[in-house]
Amino acid sequence: MPHQVSKDVIPVRQGEELNLKILENFLREQIDSLPNEPLEVLQFSAGHSNLTYQLKMGEWEAVLRRPPLGPVAPKAHDMERECKILSELNPIFPVAPKTLVFSKQPEIVGSPFFIMERKRGIVLDTSFPEGVQVTPELCKQISEIMVDKLVELHSISYKETGLAEISKPKGFMERQVHGWIGRYERAKTDEIAGVEALMQWLKDHIPANEEVTIIHYDYKLNNVMLTEDFTKMSGLFDWEMTTVGDPLADLGVAMSYWNLPDDPETLKKGLGKDPVTAVYKGFLTRRDFIELYAKKSGRDVSDLHFYLTFAYFKLAVIVQQIYYRFKKGQTNDQRFAGLNRFTAGLIQHGTLVANEKI
Repeated sequence: MPHQVSKDVIPVRQGEELNLKILENFLREQIDSLPNEPLEVLQFSAGHSNLTYQLKMGEWEAVLRRPPLGPVAPKAHDMERECKILSELNPIFPVAPKTLVFSKQPEIVGSPFFIMERKRGIVLDTSFPEGVQVTPELCKQISEIMVDKLVELHSISYKETGLAEISKPKGFMERQVHGWIGRYERAKTDEIAGVEALMQWLKDHIPANEEVTIIHYDYKLNNVMLTEDFTKMSGLFDWEMTTVGDPLADLGVAMSYWNLPDDPETLKKGLGKDPVTAVYKGFLTRRDFIELYAKKSGRDVSDLHFYLTFAYFKLAVIVQQIYYRFKKGQTNDQRFAGLNRFTAGLIQHGTLVANEKI
């Protein structure tokens, strides 16, 4: 008997509604053989940035993805780019969803958007579905799936895809460090102790690694969908940050999200409840995850200390950008009201990692 999949959709939040009549007419023009039943729309509850909706007409289902409301940072939330990435990757890495339609027409949903297949499975965030017997062996198995898929993604030859056309592999980490520092300065609201020193440390310690691969760059458990028996990954979402770059930067970002029981409360509860990796025993430690990745990929991970420090800073900037939109009245989502404290906590933790005090 399969486990009941946890509910991942909610009624559309106030202020984030779509015009169903206009959207339904557009869908019927663009997609063949849709059922002769009215369009129903629900919203995916997870996520703090792009808006993602479930579209349903009878048995037909799909997912619509659009940028957040209000002004967005330059080059951020590029729906056309993300749609192209998925179109290139789905045939060779099918956990990336298949795309159906892209549109720039502002009259449909108010912004560029794309529509992709609706995948089915279990997304783990802060809890397991009811009825699942959670054992250390199960948590270890899920951890190993996460390692294996990251290694697999990094093994794909990017030159055989169209990603080379939309990426600049040369000088990747140099651009990343300076680019994210620039983003922080543009989204700054509060004075945070230690942030200037951390930014200088990052500038001074950029590794010379020149290997580049396709990187997801937002690789975390709640962006992953697993089969109901937890033996395979059935979906991987949020490809907005994907590019061709340093695979160790991808691993560093993955580890910044891989919260564990003995992590500071700021990390575990920054966006709400503790993630499952911080609650249940058996998930690989960061060290074990990194060592297994190194063994399976054959890569030297001796510089990962830099990449993890940078990942905490990058996450701090992402959180700060969301808080900036809230502070400026560009979004009224009250989930964002205390994110300035999370930004400060991430800066503090990144500084500890830089100084090797953890």
